[in-house]
Amino acid sequence: MELSDVLATNKALVKVAKLYRNAQADVLAELALHPGQDVLLWVLGQEPDGLTVSEVAARLGVEQPTVTRSLSRLEHGGWFVRESVPGDRRLTRIVLTGKGRTGVSQIETAWRTLAETATAGMANDQRATLVELLEKVRGNLLTLATETG
Repeated sequence: MELSDVLATNKALVKVAKLYRNAQADVLAELALHPGQDVLLWVLGQEPDGLTVSEVAARLGVEQPTVTRSLSRLEHGGWFVRESVPGDRRLTRIVLTGKGRTGVSQIETAWRTLAETATAGMANDQRATLVELLEKVRGNLLTLATETG
């Protein structure tokens, strides 16, 4: 790859990542959420009976302390309640409240806004190609992260 292509690729990826993250933060701020909290709440919203912290961590592909910290930040917002797991007093399930269930719908709307804004002017086949290419980039970067991590 020529240096000019290297520079253009790096610049484009960094700028897009930063702009998307900032736009995501702005859209989620309207819901009193930070990036990352949306995904956690959305995952919880897929299970009406709730999930344990370890189940949430497994679904998100993160460590349990990460989920615990995120839940601590969300707890005072009334997004969820903790309920005992019948038959195992050591475990608690995280169950969305009415506010949390409504929030999931609002999160999906926010995600739609972000996706539609980011891909405005693209045809459906271009959107599909974009996703395919971004997944390829992600896979390539995961290989590098694994090699250095």
